Amino acid sequence: MIRFILAAILILIGSPVLAHPLIIAHRGASGERPEHTRAAYERAIEQGADFIEPDLVVSRDGVLIVRHENEIGGTTDVAAHPEFADRRTTRTIDGESVAGWFTEDFTLAELKTLRARERLPELRPANTAFDGREPILTFEEVLDIAAAADVGVVPELKHPTYFAALGLPMEDAFVAILERRGLTGADAPILIQCFEVGPLQRLRARIATPLLQLVAASGGPFDRPDLDYAAMTTQQGLAAVAGYADWIGADTAMVEPTPGAPTALIADAHAAGLKVAAWTFRAENAFLPEADRTGDDPAAHGRLRERLARFADYGLDAAFMDQPVLGR
Repeated sequence: MIRFILAAILILIGSPVLAHPLIIAHRGASGERPEHTRAAYERAIEQGADFIEPDLVVSRDGVLIVRHENEIGGTTDVAAHPEFADRRTTRTIDGESVAGWFTEDFTLAELKTLRARERLPELRPANTAFDGREPILTFEEVLDIAAAADVGVVPELKHPTYFAALGLPMEDAFVAILERRGLTGADAPILIQCFEVGPLQRLRARIATPLLQLVAASGGPFDRPDLDYAAMTTQQGLAAVAGYADWIGADTAMVEPTPGAPTALIADAHAAGLKVAAWTFRAENAFLPEADRTGDDPAAHGRLRERLARFADYGLDAAFMDQPVLGR
């Protein structure tokens, strides 16, 4: 309980109080276990993560489940199930054509027959030893894992406009779960994130739970074609975000496009009253800037600790990490 209360306090306090960025386990310890599995979350908790992160999508019967995307061909063994072969299809997700199997075509009971597998086997071959062991988790199951370990949760609502158009609105189901579990207050140890704007604005009108607006180095929120992320991270744009959100979650390239040469994003966000999280810190050379790599092997670990230390010096409030232990 002490750690759970501490998580709630940490998520609310301002960056000057923090000695180091909070560690958000990105889909669990996904650098060591297949992402979004119980093993990944429990490993992250063992490594001292402050929060665990589930990405939320929806089943055909309206249950919030935990997957990186609603296309599950790359993260489960669905292709090995002949009974589901005819469900392979092509969908347009946020303007992009995607082929595969989609959660919205399966009931929760059907999804529970699938088993998770490593999404990046070429970079994380050791993780494939855990393929086929773990079922898909629901959001409520992840909340149970976090509550049992006294850590916070940072759920991301994935493609809410897309799901709403299918008659599967995420927000009502999401809020109902938070209400049932007493997680709607400003001090709740939960931080809700989304790349879209409208869902966060509507949530702000319904609950006091801390909110995080995600932004990327290119493009803009799917539900607001009049906006782009570049405009949202100007001083004026950040002031507008602060009208409904408490945090901004930025691509690391928006904070440090060149190692050792940060932008003004963290300072500008803090001036607007926003705390800043950056995504995603990964140890493999393939994900690091050239200056932080060691050797030529894409799967080898580079100088992630040094990179995170620079971001801490810039005033970063939280880091999404695939290998939480390196943040500790």
